[in-house]
Amino acid sequence: MRSFFVVITLCISRVSASDTKFSQDALSPGESYLKSVWHNRLYLYSAAALVFGIWFSLKVALNKLSKDSKAVKIDDSSDGDTVAHVSAVKIFYGSQTGTAKGFAEELSEEVKTMGLPAEVIDIKDYDPDDQLADECTNKSVCVFLVATYTDGEPTENAEWFCKWLEEASTDFRYGKTYLKGLRYAVFGLGNSVYVGHFNTVGTNVDKWLWMLSGVRIMTRAEGDCNVVKSRNGSVQADFLAWKVKFLLRLQALVKGEKKSCSGNCRTGGSCTNNEQKEEEQEEEKEEEKDNSSEEDLVESSSDEESSGLQDEKNAGSVVDMEDLGNIMSSAKRAKSKEEGRGDGQLVKLSKVNGVKKVEDEGERREMITPALRKALTKQGYKLIGSHSGVKLCRWTKSMLRGRGGCYKHTFYGIESHRCMETTPSLACANKCVFCWRHHTNPVGTEWRWKMDPAEKILQEAMEKHQGMIRQFRGVPGVKPERYEEGLAVKHCALSLVGEPIMYPEINVFIRLLHSHRISSFLVTNAQFPQEIRSLVPVTQLYVSVDASTKDSLKKIDRPLFKDFWPRFLGSLRALGEKRQRTVYRLTLVKAWNVEEMQSYSELIALGQPDFIEVKGVTYCGESAASSLTMANVPWHQEVVAFVQQLADMLPQYEIACEHEHSNCLLIAHTKFKVDGEWWTWIDYERFQELVQVQGESGGQRGFSALDYMAKTPGWAQFGASEQGFDPVDTRFQRRHKTKDISGC
Repeated sequence: MRSFFVVITLCISRVSASDTKFSQDALSPGESYLKSVWHNRLYLYSAAALVFGIWFSLKVALNKLSKDSKAVKIDDSSDGDTVAHVSAVKIFYGSQTGTAKGFAEELSEEVKTMGLPAEVIDIKDYDPDDQLADECTNKSVCVFLVATYTDGEPTENAEWFCKWLEEASTDFRYGKTYLKGLRYAVFGLGNSVYVGHFNTVGTNVDKWLWMLSGVRIMTRAEGDCNVVKSRNGSVQADFLAWKVKFLLRLQALVKGEKKSCSGNCRTGGSCTNNEQKEEEQEEEKEEEKDNSSEEDLVESSSDEESSGLQDEKNAGSVVDMEDLGNIMSSAKRAKSKEEGRGDGQLVKLSKVNGVKKVEDEGERREMITPALRKALTKQGYKLIGSHSGVKLCRWTKSMLRGRGGCYKHTFYGIESHRCMETTPSLACANKCVFCWRHHTNPVGTEWRWKMDPAEKILQEAMEKHQGMIRQFRGVPGVKPERYEEGLAVKHCALSLVGEPIMYPEINVFIRLLHSHRISSFLVTNAQFPQEIRSLVPVTQLYVSVDASTKDSLKKIDRPLFKDFWPRFLGSLRALGEKRQRTVYRLTLVKAWNVEEMQSYSELIALGQPDFIEVKGVTYCGESAASSLTMANVPWHQEVVAFVQQLADMLPQYEIACEHEHSNCLLIAHTKFKVDGEWWTWIDYERFQELVQVQGESGGQRGFSALDYMAKTPGWAQFGASEQGFDPVDTRFQRRHKTKDISGC
């Protein structure tokens, strides 16, 4: 800076000396002033440079002071005006003997000494569906003290919470970010004597919360009742050691520390380098174990096969049976060598919907491989035998709690809490872009698997369904009278996944349902026209009409049959030959099939269905198997507009019902409008009587859809203020939803 001023001074003196040579006689005052300014211009430049230098130096100094003051504010928590970063601590316990409850009360007292509100909550009394999402926004910290009971199961008071959390973590309707913002810590109680089940509940709760985007403030800790292997000598000492770390971590959060434990250290981010390396290695092993159990959807028995399947996994897709090719052949040969040969025979559908032996082989292949069994079980299926499954519908859960039934309750009068959703065949002949299961179920064009008897499938389906209903006993909000009713199955929706009509003994299965006085709602994807013709009467027969042109059907359903379009049209004609209630089910996919109005009307004329259900597609989450996005999901108003235009093109049809909650409407044939009133509901007892009479007469005495119709209540009809929601129940809107949850 000094040299800068010296240079300026020398320049000024030199210029001033040269300027004196040009001095002349006195000029006018204005000219003299301007000339004086010009002669002294370097003084002005110097002054400007000096002012700029001072300003720049002050700015740098002020920035330094500002940074220092911010650092002081972060480190100093004594100010009374600091923002509250933690509003409260909620301590949940799952306890069988009272140990976890005691720990929760002890921790609560410690937290209160810090000046923070603390609440001890019995998980049994907490409704996660209503309340857990609120913890994401109210700045609370949730602590879960959960014990592992017999065979790795949760304690009795934690059964429902764990069941809900497990299902929510894999349910696309909740979304991967459902609990984003939830801060939590987990301490598990177990006994390492039980090697296979040590602290599984704590591990699972931590994993499920993390899968829903919860934020760990500390890595999971485990208390061990086995004093020999306990890190600190007893489960009480393990808890004490963890409690100290938790309180330190909580104190840091109260001060505003935003850094949370990433799961790489057990002390919440304050470990030394050596400790951190050891913990990271241990965590990596645990994560690899968890990832392998969650992501390995396919098993192999040879190195060659493994490499091929790894390519499939790297591509982000799930291998279907039709896609396995030579890999599957290798697997069959390997399995044959390992298990030996059986004495069964392969079967496939015959032209009369019976069983036909096509070839003798030394073994029968099961439809569900061990890897697929694991994948489907993770999604909540209760698998039956080698090719069937049952799953609890979300509308069943909803109606048990008095929160309304599905669209079939509004349109046809079923009792959703008494409905069993099942299928005798998990295989399908399509790979629809809106498949709810992301194509984890097998595919095929004919039945070439081991076959289970219909009696076994129905018996186990009812037992497993009742078992799932029993899990709702004592759950907050569940109505006791509906719980008791739900144990007795009255309706069966054969629409879970796959193609139930592919099952060779489907007629036997339907007759068994009716013998138990259970109504039958069967859905088919319109690729098996002959099987539709040979189908015995069902309560209501659906055909999925996902598109109205050959090109759009190929794009949306992605059928496996090469002659899929003739099969599709043949299925619609076969439906038109049925005398019982028939339904077209249209799924609208925005930008894919909503513009095909004229073509849809032509297909309706072909099959003359009794009813047409029009529903907006439900977004099922991201999948490598589908390019569908939320942009393809139509709003309810858009579905209504489509239905109104379509109904105007159909002279014998009118809009009858609406279920806004499912984004679904019903167009009905005017023959169900008697004296100006709709009769779309079903008299189920009358249907069972008609089926029995037909069976006793050997099929001589038939009946039609008009013989078992019932009057539709006003709240269910289109234009009603309820928009299809039963006024007996209470509408529940899920808070903080991240995805579209319409549909069923």
